[in-house]
Parts: sequence; C-alpha cells; structure tokens
Amino acid sequence: MTLSATQKLALSLLPFALISACAGKPGPVGNSAVPEPAKAVELDRYLGKWFEMARYEAPFQKGCDGVTADYSLREDGKIKVINSCTKEGETTTANGKAKIVEGSRNAKLKVSFFGPFYGDYWVLDRAEDYSWAIVGEPSGRYLWMLTRQAQPEPQVRARIEARVKELGYDWNLVRVTDQG
Repeated sequence: MTLSATQKLALSLLPFALISACAGKPGPVGNSAVPEPAKAVELDRYLGKWFEMARYEAPFQKGCDGVTADYSLREDGKIKVINSCTKEGETTTANGKAKIVEGSRNAKLKVSFFGPFYGDYWVLDRAEDYSWAIVGEPSGRYLWMLTRQAQPEPQVRARIEARVKELGYDWNLVRVTDQG
C-alpha cells in the first residue's frame, strides 16, 4: 500500500493527534502522574497560529523542525487543525479536526487526522495572555510547548521550562524545535 504525501506527513507529524496506535513505539514516560489541566481555555483566545518551542522527541516526529499548528473554528463547531513540519528542507502540512471534551472547561480536546480515530490533547497550562501553552496527554509520553512567537524571549522560555518541571515532566527528554 502506498501512502499519499498527506498520510506520510500525518504519520510523521502526529504531535497534536497523539494517536499512539498509529505512532509506533511511544517514547519514554516523562511524567507518570500527568496533572489535570490547570486552567480553563477560552477557545476564541486559543485559536490561531502556534509555534512549537520544544517537545518530547517521539519516533513519529523525528527530524521535524519549523513545526506550527493553526487552529480555527469550523462551521460545525469543531476546530480545524492545520499542522506543518519542515523535514529535510521540505515543508508539509496535515489537516485534522478537534472536538472539545465535555466538562473539561475547554482544556481537553480529542484530535483526529484519520477519520474516526481521535487522540487526547490536553492544554495542561497556558499563559494568562495566551502567549504560550503546554500540551500533553494522559500517558505522560508526549509533551509540547507552544508559543505565539517563533522565537520567544529568553524569559518566556525560562518560564515555560520552569512550569514544565513544576508539572512533573523530565526536562532531560525535551528537544528544542528549530524554528529557523
């Protein structure tokens, strides 16, 4: 079976889909006691473009830099997700959809890039001004640090690192994303 370019990208870019069954062998558990999301999320403030500052390196995302995610509201009330990744000089995108988990104060979503298959996406914490967010999921194997700027200020990076550690994650597993 030959995969299309979009399917190949989705397999390599699943950072926001978190479909471990499609992702192959997961990375090490970086937090065995994943906390519940710290704050409610105002969806209209969360929507828009995010740059991946850093992540837990997972086999399915190996070699990806220049990673971005763009969220917008769809007519059906779900969220349109467009992820992009630059790998070996080539930028590719994958389109997906997300839905809010009821009762989660908009901090837990289910994201899909493959039809009926959804993975967890938890906004574990965020800045009050929505300039950064820390995203994970229940297994503690996946973690992403997102910012609104491709090159966040050093004090923002330091605050995110400190908060990741406060949440119980192993900073030694973090790989900083090259945003060029």
